[in-house]
Amino acid sequence: MSAVLIRSLRYGAVIAVAVALVAGVIGYLVAGGPGVVGALLGALVSAVFLGLTAGSMLVARRVVAGDGTDLRFFVIVVAVLGVKLVVFLVLMIWLRGQEWLDLAVFGWTMIVSVAGTLAADVVAFTRTRFPYVSDVRLPGDPGPNP
Repeated sequence: MSAVLIRSLRYGAVIAVAVALVAGVIGYLVAGGPGVVGALLGALVSAVFLGLTAGSMLVARRVVAGDGTDLRFFVIVVAVLGVKLVVFLVLMIWLRGQEWLDLAVFGWTMIVSVAGTLAADVVAFTRTRFPYVSDVRLPGDPGPNP
């Protein structure tokens, strides 16, 4: 699970930077300075939220130090999800009236960035190898005998 999350974070960061660059240019052509700010802020917000999700799972797995079926794992992940929701709502309400930000560019950049990071998650999952079984001892394997 850790390998998928780390790979997802790497791919998501690359997607966020690429979207920020392309959307920044488009935002400048469409709305000037506020368009660039909207594009960069949209890519940044989506990248931070992606990082919080994957990071909470990595931290929760370390705290639990198990297979992820412990209730504490889910409490940590859901708590971070709740914090993300509150922060997102407060941020959107605050940004709504700002004149230094083009909301259309911001919104479209967030949509494209989230779609790109979802695609990156799929690619990370499909390219990561998982063992079919674990903790299996076969005859002839080195190690202590039961």
